[in-house]
Amino acid sequence: QVQLVESGGGLVQSGGSLRLSCVASRPGFIIDVMGWYRQAPGKQRELLATITTENKINIADSVMGRFFISGDYAKNTVSLQMNSLKPEDTATYYCNVVARRYGRSKVLNFWGQGTQVTVSS
Repeated sequence: QVQLVESGGGLVQSGGSLRLSCVASRPGFIIDVMGWYRQAPGKQRELLATITTENKINIADSVMGRFFISGDYAKNTVSLQMNSLKPEDTATYYCNVVARRYGRSKVLNFWGQGTQVTVSS
């Protein structure tokens, strides 16, 4: 199993910034994609950003221009820089990795436990 540990969440005022970090422990796995999701109360989980081992980055339209993803596959870490935060950004943020076992082609998804981000007005 790939273990993911997130950090960096907290309370921030509207217009402020936070940087979320995630470290993956993945012995026996190859990580192909790392990314971030969020889920607010009463809403579905939303994909925010992904980054591949080739540094291909995708950002959701809802946060484009404000959120930025970076990753270090050598260290198995991924970060989400969140700027110009709004109250509607309040949610639980989850780290996600897409991985394969060495020598295997089946793609597996792993999730962190989530870190709370609360943006006050």
